[in-house]
Amino acid sequence: MNYSSSEMMVVAASRVLRDGDVVFVGIGQPNLACNLARRTHAPNLNMIYEAGVIGAQPSRLPLSIGDPCLVSGAASICSMYEIFAFYLQNGKIDVGFLGGAQIDRFGNVNATVIGPYAKPKVRLPGSGGAAEIAAWANRVYFITPHQARRFPEKCDFVTSAGFLSGRSEREAKGLRGGGPHEVVTDLGILTPDETGELILTALHPGATVEQAIKNTGWKLKVAADLKT
Repeated sequence: MNYSSSEMMVVAASRVLRDGDVVFVGIGQPNLACNLARRTHAPNLNMIYEAGVIGAQPSRLPLSIGDPCLVSGAASICSMYEIFAFYLQNGKIDVGFLGGAQIDRFGNVNATVIGPYAKPKVRLPGSGGAAEIAAWANRVYFITPHQARRFPEKCDFVTSAGFLSGRSEREAKGLRGGGPHEVVTDLGILTPDETGELILTALHPGATVEQAIKNTGWKLKVAADLKT
């Protein structure tokens, strides 16, 4: 079977979701991964969208978090305030699934600017709800292509907190969510170690360790039990 590395990335990302998970769905590739999971191994996946849709069962792939197809068959419709206050901050979200322009060594995410904040080279869309999702969801997964420009040692700007400078700082800041669990790329999977640093724990078919190291902006460590 022929498939692209992007398709492999989405399939691998869908597999981190468990049947019955309550997942706060991000836009773009997280949306693809979550809907694929619901249509395959996780039919009871409870998808929540920022616009106020709970238990979405779209008949087609939604084009945005406010696509009308999300409403038909959904368990409930509420306000954006209720989604964040009564579900996310109340600890009822198992999984936050997000993307990002930059993801650094400790799983911090930049979706705001490339370059200095006061005079950026590129201005990006911004947080949306990602900062809150990264702070409060019990497990957070990211999906993004594995390119050196996307994986700097330190983000130009921290939009959404991962482990900040390490697990101890996240705990000190009082962020109750579990933080990053995995980063799924088109080469493999990065998982935080005991300090919160992302290390390579799995490779997709056809990808190599050398490719992953070359496309990472810090000295990428490789797990002793690397899955291939």
